[in-house]
Amino acid sequence: MTPSIRQLRALTAAVETGSFGRAALRLHLSQPALTVQIRELEQALGVSLFDRTARGARPTAAGAALAESFGRILAELDAVVDGAREQAARRAGVVHLAVLPSVAATLLPGALARLRAAHPGIRVMLRDAVAKRVGALVKEGSAELGIGHATAPDPELAETPLFEDELVAVLPPGHPLAARPRLTLEELAATPLVLTDPESSLRALAEAAFASAGLAPRPAYEATYMSTAVALVRAGLGVGLLPASAMDLRVAPRLATRPVDSPLLRRRIVLLQRRGASLSPAAEALIEVLRPDD
Repeated sequence: MTPSIRQLRALTAAVETGSFGRAALRLHLSQPALTVQIRELEQALGVSLFDRTARGARPTAAGAALAESFGRILAELDAVVDGAREQAARRAGVVHLAVLPSVAATLLPGALARLRAAHPGIRVMLRDAVAKRVGALVKEGSAELGIGHATAPDPELAETPLFEDELVAVLPPGHPLAARPRLTLEELAATPLVLTDPESSLRALAEAAFASAGLAPRPAYEATYMSTAVALVRAGLGVGLLPASAMDLRVAPRLATRPVDSPLLRRRIVLLQRRGASLSPAAEALIEVLRPDD
C-alpha cells in the first residue's frame, strides 16, 4: 500500500507537536482517526514509528527521521499547491509572448500597463521577432501567445483579430512627393525606397502590392528595425513604407506621411495561440487587456 498525504501529515504533526491529541487538533481530526492513519502508515512502511507506553507515544528513531523528511516534502508540496492557486486566481504567473517589433512599440505598452494595474503579480516575458518567427515560436511552445500578421491559415495556430494597420509612405523633409495628398505605387516605384527586412511581414506586403501592379520596387536600403528605417528616411536616403501606427513616426514630426492607393498595403494584426491548447490563467488575463473593449 502506498502511503497517503494524509498519513504523512499525521506523522509529521504528531512528531512536531509531541502529542497525538495536539496533532489531531492541528489537523482537525479526532484522535482515534489520527491514530488509525499512523497505524496504517506503519503497516505500509513496515516499520514502527512510535513507542507506545502508558505515558503516551514517543517517536522511534525511524519515526523522527521520516517525519523530518516528510515535513520537507509536504512543505514543498504546499508551496506548489499555493503557487497553483495564486496563478488560478491571477495573482501570479508568467506569460511568454512573441510579438512583432512594430506592435511591441505601439499596442503593447498600454496593454501591459493595464495588466499590471489589474494583476500586478503577473509577468510577461517578451520576445520580439519577425512575422514568420512569431508563429514558429508559438508552435514550438517557446511562446504561449504571439502577436503577428495574419497570413495563410495554419492548422496548428488559432488566430484572433486585434486590429488593422496600413503601410504609408514616409517622406524626408522637403521631398517633392510631399506636395501630393496621396501617392501611387507607380510614383513610389520610381523613387529610391527604404524597405524593411526581406523576412518581415511589412516587406512581404510591399512586394505583393508592387507585384500586383506589375512593378518592381527599388530598395535603396533595407532595415531590420523600424527606428533604423526612420533614421534613413530622415537623412534623405529614400522614401519609407512603414506602418501608420509605428511609434517611431510619432516621435519624428518633421517626416511627412502620405497614404498609398493600394488596398494590398493593409495588414491584419492577430493574436496567435496553439490550436487546441489550454491557456494559463496569466495568458487569459493578458488577452483581456489586449482586447479591452470586448
